[in-house]
Amino acid sequence: MAEKLGEYRRKRRPGRTPEPLPDHDGKSGADDLFVIQEHHASSLHWDIRLERDGVLVSWAVPKGLPMAPDQERLAVHTEDHPMEYLTFEGEIPAGEYGGGTMTIWDTGRYETLHFNDHKVEVVFHGARARGKYLFLNVKKDGRDNGWLLKRLDPADPGRKELPSFLAPMLTKPGRLPSTGEDPEWAYEFDWSGRRTLIRVSGGRITAYDDSGDDVTGLYPEFRGLGEQLGATEVFLDGEIVVFDGGKPSAEGLGHRARATKNSAKRLTSRYPAFYLVNDLVHLDGRSCVGTPYVERRELLDELGLAGPHWQVPRYYLGDGGAVARAAREHGLAGVVAKRADSAYHPGKRTGEWLSITGTLVQQVVLGGWRPGGGSRAGTFSSLLLGVPHEDGLQYIGNCGVGFAGDELEELSKQLFRLERKTSPFHSVPDKQARDARWSRPTIVGEVVFGGWTDAGCLRNPRWRGLLPDVSADEVELD
Repeated sequence: MAEKLGEYRRKRRPGRTPEPLPDHDGKSGADDLFVIQEHHASSLHWDIRLERDGVLVSWAVPKGLPMAPDQERLAVHTEDHPMEYLTFEGEIPAGEYGGGTMTIWDTGRYETLHFNDHKVEVVFHGARARGKYLFLNVKKDGRDNGWLLKRLDPADPGRKELPSFLAPMLTKPGRLPSTGEDPEWAYEFDWSGRRTLIRVSGGRITAYDDSGDDVTGLYPEFRGLGEQLGATEVFLDGEIVVFDGGKPSAEGLGHRARATKNSAKRLTSRYPAFYLVNDLVHLDGRSCVGTPYVERRELLDELGLAGPHWQVPRYYLGDGGAVARAAREHGLAGVVAKRADSAYHPGKRTGEWLSITGTLVQQVVLGGWRPGGGSRAGTFSSLLLGVPHEDGLQYIGNCGVGFAGDELEELSKQLFRLERKTSPFHSVPDKQARDARWSRPTIVGEVVFGGWTDAGCLRNPRWRGLLPDVSADEVELD
């Protein structure tokens, strides 16, 4: 035992490391225990250790255990470890051999099919490590070229391999959905970033632009994302943003996008890049492209991705008007609306994702209407809109477009029931007041519009829908 652990002991200093340092020989057991430890040292790797003749025969595998037979991984044979290492987890201090964090990725029992200096073939029976594996000592021209690790049996049933690349799903320019449709839509902020997909396997990332070009070397800040995910295999969709004063900077992003691999590292301090992840299209052997958007986001949130240069911004289910107003308040270009049940269609523009930019949104109180004629006889031609003011309701314009057929009738019924003889506004232009009918100012709705006139009225307002959960005294000018 002591002879077998000689190299292990020579590399470690008592009192400097929490690792076990036994001073006596171990006893041979059933030779059927294993442990796989995830080791965040100078470079992330997984240590696979197999019980053999009283010690743990060990290999360091940079990309972890392969889950499919077509994957082949480098395995570096290292010194034997003591049996006490079966349960070791902890922080090995910096400067010590193997300095970094070590956690148990899996442990359990294994069967031996072959075990010699040239070939080790085993069957793992763990919680995560399951199946038949081969450690092969590769020799060429009489020289030792190291070990390779392969899986010999088929992958788990139903497993889908991580794709090498997926073209991103595309948005269509569109309007903000109506308030009645809001529960069917999810909303994200439009960060005006550079669309980027990141593939993570074996704790290493590969970043692709939307055309499939490898841009990994341009963004060294993201290396830690792979280390955080560890053995989790994912394909992420998001955008790269450079901020200036808390707002996206097109100039800063341009500097990073035009960089070379040699200059990228120098630019990280002046123009630090951030990866904002907003979708998950593959996870641990499962394709997520057919999974509804909201469920994909739940899976993404469960990954807990948060780091110095990456995060998962929040999405909002419904209430698109509030999200659009918040986007404008923060100086963003707009919002992206995605159907809550939409699948992910790589490379396609289906209309289930909408890019909505330059949209102004205002909550309004209905103070009356102008009667309709022709096809609108019996309903209204336009609504008279206002917001609460200290002198009463402040008139901010009229709106006559954006109504669905059934909405005209239902809204008219509500207004007719609330009709009153006097105007609730403290002033209304004569042109609008000439044939106006007035109503008690209790109905609240929302409009999108193109700006403000010099007279303080909405320009080209379009009806978005009712807001039944908002009271009139909560409405303010945005």
